[in-house]
Amino acid sequence: MEQQSRVLDRWGRPVRRQQLTEEVAAPSLGGVRSPITGYPADGLNPLRLAAILREADQGDPVRYLELAETIEERDPHYLGVLGTRRRSVSQIDITVEAASDDPRDQDIAQMIRDWLKRDELTEEVFDILDTIGKGYSFTEIIWETSEGQWRPARLEWRDPRWFRFARHDLATPLMLDDHGQEVALPAFKFIFAQIKAKSGLSLRSGLARVATWGWMFKAYTQRDWAIFTQTYGQPLRIGKYGAGASDRDKETIFRAVANIAGDCAAIIPDSMSIDFIEAKSLGSSTEHYEKRADWLDKQISKAVLGQTATTDAVTGGLGSGKEHREVQEDIERADARALAAILNRDLIRPWVDLEYGPQSAYPRLVIARAEQEDLAAFSTALAPLVQVGLKVRQAEVRSKFGLSDPEAGDDILAPTASSAPQADPLTDEDASGSAVKYPLKGLPASERGTATLQAEPRSAALSGSPNPVDPMTDRLAREAGDGMEAMLAQIEAMLQAANSLPEFQAMLQAGFPELDESALAQVMAKALAAAHGAGRAAVEEESIG
Repeated sequence: MEQQSRVLDRWGRPVRRQQLTEEVAAPSLGGVRSPITGYPADGLNPLRLAAILREADQGDPVRYLELAETIEERDPHYLGVLGTRRRSVSQIDITVEAASDDPRDQDIAQMIRDWLKRDELTEEVFDILDTIGKGYSFTEIIWETSEGQWRPARLEWRDPRWFRFARHDLATPLMLDDHGQEVALPAFKFIFAQIKAKSGLSLRSGLARVATWGWMFKAYTQRDWAIFTQTYGQPLRIGKYGAGASDRDKETIFRAVANIAGDCAAIIPDSMSIDFIEAKSLGSSTEHYEKRADWLDKQISKAVLGQTATTDAVTGGLGSGKEHREVQEDIERADARALAAILNRDLIRPWVDLEYGPQSAYPRLVIARAEQEDLAAFSTALAPLVQVGLKVRQAEVRSKFGLSDPEAGDDILAPTASSAPQADPLTDEDASGSAVKYPLKGLPASERGTATLQAEPRSAALSGSPNPVDPMTDRLAREAGDGMEAMLAQIEAMLQAANSLPEFQAMLQAGFPELDESALAQVMAKALAAAHGAGRAAVEEESIG
């Protein structure tokens, strides 16, 4: 207990355990943390927008945060691209790396893994990622001790309007208490998330600062487009009345002309008429409105996702769609790593300190998509390497395939016994003693031929006549040395593992960088001489027979 009393947060403040299970930043309708918001976007113009952003820069971000919230509600494009970026990270599986192989560290890591299985976690992470738009977010940790253990019961998103930054640096976060006073954040009580679109203060690093200008200009364009469409999208109505028409008749024809646009019906006397004049080339007149709105949407897509191909169906060239997707994946990985660092700092470490006390090393959350690996190619390449003596840890292989360690009493899969020993391609022959053909192992069908090895006829062996080639082959074996057999075995393993001749060549150069070419040339020369002598002996034998 004495050790736990010395637990400090990241700012060096002591932990008040009795306060951790309470909600200290819950909304209150009649207090300073009211959920009712303003709408500074109504009637927004460049002067008002500049004033709102300057207020935020000086430490009063309320109107800026309300404007950022309103833009998400009123701009479908901004809501879509921002939601895509947040959801792409919130749905990535989270893994836990233990601090070490020590059983205690393994137990700590397993405790966190069990907690991560909560169904609410995806929505909680999505709320934490509100920092991407506004530049920062606050999430209150509600701790639970009902079972005698510290455990995060839930993570509650809190409106950033209820928080401020210290005036001396505009970086240290503060919260508003029940009396509206700015106080320090309670230790181990909040996840303070910052994922910045640019370097600098959090108040000036959110994507919403860029989106506000684009949204305002697009709102002007949409308003002008609507006015133009309302004015010229319908035919112009002209009412005509006779020379002797009274004022009442004029009012009647005016009401008919005015109401016919919405009601599409009117009643007029026979002496009056209404003409409809349609505007020509209306489509070409409205095209610039659509182009400007689309251009502004593309700028928002670039700011939020780094590209436009996945949102605006514009790739721009061969292969650019793939490149744009890679840009989005880069941003996703950066967001995931930043979020993992935030959770490790403000959630995992405080939890371990509360439950186990300060540690020399802590488990780590890892938020990353699993890299796709060709396991078939891995197993194909690994087998011959193991056969030639490469030592590989079984745990590493099991982790790649997602296999657990077997326990006592488990049914274990074992390799089946070979039905027959493999034939040696250098010595086998068929029953008649004729030539035997062996394919070159390990090569694609398109690149391999068939090697024909001529076996010595059995008649020659049974006749008892001496073979003139035997002395030369014995001498060749002595010249080659005892290491040739091991080298051939290694080359055969490389040949089986290689997928092409260039790859086999690269493996040979890497495996035998110091091979003595002169000695090999001598051996090959003697082998050719032996082959030549064998051929002459065969010709002489045929001529005598």
